[in-house]
Amino acid sequence: MHSINYNGRIFRTVQNTANGEVNQETIFKYFQKENRVWADYCGGGIVVGHLIAIINEVGNLEMSYHHINENNEVMTGNCLSKPEVLANGKLKMHEEWQWTCKDRSRGCSIIEEV
Repeated sequence: MHSINYNGRIFRTVQNTANGEVNQETIFKYFQKENRVWADYCGGGIVVGHLIAIINEVGNLEMSYHHINENNEVMTGNCLSKPEVLANGKLKMHEEWQWTCKDRSRGCSIIEEV
């Protein structure tokens, strides 16, 4: 898993739990340098968002994220994102996340490379 390069990859949300804010209209643009990964995201209720991550020893992304939603609220959280390489070579990311603001609830989402 260490050989995955996220730089330049674009993802779209395909599944999320009800307490999440990203949806199929949210687009993530990923960048990478060494084991550091970051992304910008927006759309589907998200005005502007960013995430930062480290690729851990087993190839998963340990990340923190924050965004401003359409209600002009700053939302923050942490996420563990596990990559799956699909038959076509594109990535599907299985994500377990938790808000670090408001109700601190947990959720799961899936994003896929477009």
